[in-house]
Amino acid sequence: MADPTEPAPGSSEEEKTERINDAELALKGINMLLNNGFKESDELFRTYRNHSPLMSFGASFVSFLNAVMTFEEEKMQMAFEDLKSTERLCESENASVIETIKNKIKRSRVDSQRSGMAAVDRLQRQIIIADCQVYLAVLSFIKQELSAYIKGGWILRKAWKMYNKCYNDITHLNEGNRRRASEQQAACSLPSTSDPSDSSRSSSPGTSQSQRLDSIGPEVLDRLKGSVSFGYGLFHLCISMVPPHLLKIVNLLGFPGDRHQGLSALTYASESKDMKAPLATLALLWYHTVVQPFFALDGSDTQAGLMEAKWILKQREAAYPNSSLFIFFKGRVQRLECQIHSALTSFNEALDLASDQREIQHVCLYEIGWCSMIELNYAEAYRAFERLKAESRWSQCYYAYLTGVCQGATGDLEGAVATFKDVERLFKRKNNQIEVFSLKRAEKLRSPGLSKELCILSVIEILYLWKALPNCSSAKLQTMTHVLQGIEDASCTGLKNLLLGAISKCLLNTKDAVQYFHLAARDEVGRQCNSYVQPYSCYELGCVLLNSSETSAKGQMLLLQAKEDYAGYDFENRLHVRIHSAFACKEGATQP
Repeated sequence: MADPTEPAPGSSEEEKTERINDAELALKGINMLLNNGFKESDELFRTYRNHSPLMSFGASFVSFLNAVMTFEEEKMQMAFEDLKSTERLCESENASVIETIKNKIKRSRVDSQRSGMAAVDRLQRQIIIADCQVYLAVLSFIKQELSAYIKGGWILRKAWKMYNKCYNDITHLNEGNRRRASEQQAACSLPSTSDPSDSSRSSSPGTSQSQRLDSIGPEVLDRLKGSVSFGYGLFHLCISMVPPHLLKIVNLLGFPGDRHQGLSALTYASESKDMKAPLATLALLWYHTVVQPFFALDGSDTQAGLMEAKWILKQREAAYPNSSLFIFFKGRVQRLECQIHSALTSFNEALDLASDQREIQHVCLYEIGWCSMIELNYAEAYRAFERLKAESRWSQCYYAYLTGVCQGATGDLEGAVATFKDVERLFKRKNNQIEVFSLKRAEKLRSPGLSKELCILSVIEILYLWKALPNCSSAKLQTMTHVLQGIEDASCTGLKNLLLGAISKCLLNTKDAVQYFHLAARDEVGRQCNSYVQPYSCYELGCVLLNSSETSAKGQMLLLQAKEDYAGYDFENRLHVRIHSAFACKEGATQP
């Protein structure tokens, strides 16, 4: 990212720069970005990039966001260089000539004020360095190479240590401020009997560090705590969702994972005056409307967290009336509440508003495709996924597979076979479980025996694996049942029974669900091509049995069986997270 032209000393532009509140300006820049002003936000941060570490970080963040949204190599390299530049700026003791001159001119101020400002500056820089390291780690992970994962892990470890230290330091300063304010209030309420010289002695050079930091105002500390709480909370939240069998590795790196503490920190950050407050709000919406229902983090209830998400959206409606991202999350809430037509309206509105933001358009198209599949509107789903296949750089292989199954479900089998051939051509990431799954499924569906019904079965399978069946109406679920019951392909018997069980569960027909899950768990014929069916069937059956006190013990046994007796199947990590959540939910329900 190019640096702006620096103003000449003594110019009016420099005087204007002197009066800038960088915290307020950075927040303004992020709000611009979220209100569809990506270009305006980028221009603002570019203009003031050299003004302070905070504005430099804002410019680097916009660069990083642009990189991860496009996956373009040039933009990722630019983001890497920008983040390293901001990191070097923050590590420098003398960030700019202007700051040095300020310090010399203002030496007449009391030591406490200088000490307080220095402490604020130090904490702000450390938080920014940690933020930069997190984003640098993300850029490493995107490469999906073993060396990049190792490097990224150690970068994250360093970032976590800085977040944890800053969080604790700011918390202690906040507590000290409150305590001193309470003491001063108590002192003011008592008659004065002390020697006036006591006051001068209390501010002598021998005062403690906490007393010398009196000049840090509560507003500044609140903003700093909001700043560090964003990264601190995200760390806790993300690590709490790591599959249990990977936790040992994560713990070796020194990462904790307290979900409740993470949510609490993000909530604090979202209500602060820091530039990351809007980003914390988006992180909370992402958790409540995407992560929580997908991983079944509160049992099987996909409605959990929706009230919180709706409250957040209502609170922020005035600030972001036409934000494509906030309208997108509104659509996510509507989808989870099974208001599919309303969700489609929101996603299409967000799509139109994001006319200059290609990747936001892509996430909207993705949801439009999914809502269309939920409605069994295969033609609309096909159009959305075909556009993603052509435009997106994230996973064209996966989008090609979705395009193919929806195309086949409309009855265009010849076109579907051609699209399934594209899946193999577009397959690039051998370590990506979604692409591996898409490739295996496409190879099977390319056979001469392809039928419209098998393509519809594949659509229902995708809806099941991505936990979208609960979003379907009873009428659509009944239609799916009718199609599945007519499929007689022996290699699909286990998968068919698993899907029929999941649909029966959504229709609250527990007796049929148990029967279908039993049949699926015993299927050996289709085990080779549908390796995940048996462990997933054990999990589903275990979850149903957990709901009754009479069968709870058997349910726990089946969950353990699903966890320990199977390995090497599709979406194994995904199931381990759900099993872990099911046990945690059960333990929480039994505690007094």
